[in-house]
Amino acid sequence: MSQVSVIRVGASQTAGFSEELDVALLNRITNRLAAAVSLHEVLNDVVEFVTAVVKCDSCMVYVLEYDELVLRSSKNPHPEVVDRLKMKLGQGITGWVAEHREPVVVSQGACHDPRFKLFNELPEDRFEAFLSVPLVSGGRLVGVINIQNRAQHIYSARDIGLIATVGFLVGAEVERARLETENSNLSDKLETRKSVEKAKGFLQRELSISEEDAYGILRRESQHRRKSMREVSEAIILSEELKRKH
Repeated sequence: MSQVSVIRVGASQTAGFSEELDVALLNRITNRLAAAVSLHEVLNDVVEFVTAVVKCDSCMVYVLEYDELVLRSSKNPHPEVVDRLKMKLGQGITGWVAEHREPVVVSQGACHDPRFKLFNELPEDRFEAFLSVPLVSGGRLVGVINIQNRAQHIYSARDIGLIATVGFLVGAEVERARLETENSNLSDKLETRKSVEKAKGFLQRELSISEEDAYGILRRESQHRRKSMREVSEAIILSEELKRKH
């Protein structure tokens, strides 16, 4: 029979975990996060910190993007699922935590919890113990931190309090990094579009072909050379500019 508990964590509960060591650890993660730039750097720092202060076999961080939770960082290497695995709010224990913004602690038999959902891509889904905590910023859900253990494990009040505090602490930083990453991606897409349009124009004039045919050439060259459309376009633009100069 699984031992399942739901713990509501507020300021009064997290205030009790202000021992010297815990404060020093929290200060360290705050300083690390302040120095991090990209979303993945921030999340990797969170995973590194959590696994250093709580005994666990797995730690994963999901980030809320639109109406889905996306796995963005993991203690264990999962190149095939990181940045790809998604779940909806309310789906599985993680989705339940996100929907209700409340931590869940399962000391054994996590897969027997009625909220559990199996993802075949994750071996951790067969682990026994599970601690899941929401990341919140300004009252808004940002993501979820999951900690798992292969064997039955009792998470101490200190463990739960520390991770809950981290959840409150890093929520704003994760949100900032996510927005900066989104803005950077949008900027890259805009620059790519500009380069592609310019390269298409050169090809149309040089080869007397239609816009559609010019785009087809760029796409085929991109696939053949295993380069991005932007790289191929910039190479064409550079070649054209050099011809003009000489």
